Amino acid sequence: MRILYVEDNEELRETIGMLMETDDQTVVSCATAEEALELDAQQKFDVLVSDVSLPGLSGTDLARKLLAERPERWVVLCSGYELGTYPHAWGPNVRTLIKPFELDELESLLSTIRHSVSGSPA
Repeated sequence: MRILYVEDNEELRETIGMLMETDDQTVVSCATAEEALELDAQQKFDVLVSDVSLPGLSGTDLARKLLAERPERWVVLCSGYELGTYPHAWGPNVRTLIKPFELDELESLLSTIRHSVSGSPA
């Protein structure tokens, strides 16, 4: 499973990006939504994990753009505040994580997504 991770905090980007990397998960990290759009144009990702508050284009705007291209794509939006129910209206594969989140929350969510992407039961 290919994960595109967008986080403007360099320390978080390196740490969380490294922790998401497994034998069956490849992670490509970047700092801005604009860079993420360029990376996704070159090679499509199964999952977008993005901070909501980014310099320039926001994580929510990035998610909407990528979902417009591929509505079946999985999106995980990370935010320091509650986003309410509106992201879920963008499609069945949109999830949110409230920062600071526990690593096991992220791992559990990625496990569920991985099973969905691969077509195997969770």
